[in-house]
Amino acid sequence: MALVYIALGANLGNPQQTLRDALHTLAALPQLTHLRASSLYASSPMGPVEQPDYVNAVACAETQLTPIELLDLLQSIEQQFGRQRLVHWGPRTLDLDILLYDQAVIHEERLTIPHPGLAERDFVIVPLCELSPNLQLPDGRDIASLYQAMTHHDLQKIT
Repeated sequence: MALVYIALGANLGNPQQTLRDALHTLAALPQLTHLRASSLYASSPMGPVEQPDYVNAVACAETQLTPIELLDLLQSIEQQFGRQRLVHWGPRTLDLDILLYDQAVIHEERLTIPHPGLAERDFVIVPLCELSPNLQLPDGRDIASLYQAMTHHDLQKIT
């Protein structure tokens, strides 16, 4: 079994409810076991497109799926929630990203693990640190140190 960390984000419709529903969907999957989730956080959007604020969270679970099988599963869930990939860093009904897959380092056309930018994004580091404060990245850096090194973050804890 591999331990995986998944980022969740949404900023269209009712993003808080969308993330709660997505977490219930993930928890009901037989391919994912021992699912745990962080609190929900409100964050400002990234990128040049004007859009509403996001709601973000991180979940971790165990799986026997390969990284690509997990990616396909997560993308099918995004589609169930109405995800359309029209604009890079644009607004979305649901975004599910694989942050970490055990200590794997993967660089493929469809998938990069650890997720690019993971270490610089407060909306990933803060919920990751809440969920697994002793977590180490494949390059040896630990989440708690990355969190402490953040000069500030504009996240607001929702629940």
